Amino acid sequence: MSAFLARSTETLLDIAADVIQLLKSSNATVGVAESLTAGGVMVALTSVPGASAAFLGGVVSYATPLKQTLLSVDATLIAKEGVIHEEVASQMAEGARRITTHDDAPPTTWGVGTTGVAGPDKQDGKAVGTVYIGIASPTGSKAFGPFNFPGTRERIREATVMEALARLREELMKARQA
Repeated sequence: MSAFLARSTETLLDIAADVIQLLKSSNATVGVAESLTAGGVMVALTSVPGASAAFLGGVVSYATPLKQTLLSVDATLIAKEGVIHEEVASQMAEGARRITTHDDAPPTTWGVGTTGVAGPDKQDGKAVGTVYIGIASPTGSKAFGPFNFPGTRERIREATVMEALARLREELMKARQA
């Protein structure tokens, strides 16, 4: 029951276009909170013509204190586990929904959070390439990972953006079928 073109290969723009189409067709919106991807998810989504109908905005919370103050990621969790953790990704996604809800508009439907280590060095005892992705919706949030993306800093970030949007697309399809 896919309304998408069958593809032998898929580009980031293909996945982002699918996400925007799914969001628009269900009158849903998305907000994003990014760390290691530094805005890459937002760039991909806004590369799709008509994205403004579904993409509301987001934040790059590269610094740990911003995850706590802007996104309400639990400081105790960060002190215990560090920022490269599945629950941090989930809380970032929830924070993305909250901070992009505005005025008298309905709450932002979906949130995406990315956290991980792009390198060059380990962080919080986690190896370069370790990534978690959070997806939040009105029915709850979940984390995906840990992923272990190989390659250069840029390759790890690109893989994270693609994986985050692919996971969001899967969750949107599940919600549509529910």
